[in-house]
Amino acid sequence: MEILRISEADAADILRGIDDYPSGSRFVEVAAGDDAGQRLRVHLVDAGDADAPVIVFLHGNPSWSYIWRHQIAAAVAAGYRVIAPDLVGMGLSDKPTVITDYTVLRHVEWMRALLVDKLELSGATFVLHDWGGVIGMRIAAENPGLVERLVISNTGLPWRDPAEPLADDVEASGPFVDFQEFARTTPEWQPWTLLPMVMVTEPSSEVAHGYHAPYPDPSLTIGSRAFTQLLPTRPDNPMYPACNAAWEVLDVWTKPVLTIFSDKDAVAPDGWKPIVARVPGATDQPHVILEGGGHFLQEDIGEAYTEALTSWLGAAS
Repeated sequence: MEILRISEADAADILRGIDDYPSGSRFVEVAAGDDAGQRLRVHLVDAGDADAPVIVFLHGNPSWSYIWRHQIAAAVAAGYRVIAPDLVGMGLSDKPTVITDYTVLRHVEWMRALLVDKLELSGATFVLHDWGGVIGMRIAAENPGLVERLVISNTGLPWRDPAEPLADDVEASGPFVDFQEFARTTPEWQPWTLLPMVMVTEPSSEVAHGYHAPYPDPSLTIGSRAFTQLLPTRPDNPMYPACNAAWEVLDVWTKPVLTIFSDKDAVAPDGWKPIVARVPGATDQPHVILEGGGHFLQEDIGEAYTEALTSWLGAAS
């Protein structure tokens, strides 16, 4: 596995150029999971009182920890310790250079290694969005004691009926097939240009810069491009068995689960439905679909989203 790395000095320069990026930036190394035994450096925000209850924010694609900047500030102000990693391949974290280096299994293991092995967290609240939902719900289900509460926004956990046989001629289908083809074949992948697709408001120049900033060289966008190829557009997607196993845990999960979605999300508009229907911990919670937000509700309706989140979380105790 060949790995691209932004130097700490360059990372510091990038962050200095973003006016509202949170303090607490640091790097932690985890095993790459390759035959050579290499290490990957994961960038994260680690902010607030180190002894306070922990909130973990997990982003998706095409974003990085920057997407949580307003929610991080609010959570720290409420007395929490906040952990907000950049997923491997995204933001300022290291980036394996080949699309096939990235799998959902590896993403789950990289974040598990960070949160469990390195940071030794327990009893955390997970706040999940987009791919962070797939990764985070898997981690929660597979690591008893790590997660005490779940907040799930504009995401979901894929499930496939194991009794349904696969056809002999399995093909990709659904609304994301053409998008996958474009992402796979376009000569230069620029994740920040997708903002108009995931927002309903016009991103300001400052916000556009925030999403562009970690990628001064086109080669650094490989992790974002790779995520597009992991979308479950085929019934034989390799993530299904492990996701089904996670659902077996979530089907009896009694710890609190809240969904906060937005009404104009075109990516996972119905992701909340199986969660509310199947997860016991979601019963009688104040689930909400906020008005006026696209897939990136943190950007479109950031104040409303932060208010819904923090009012449910309450102050750290």
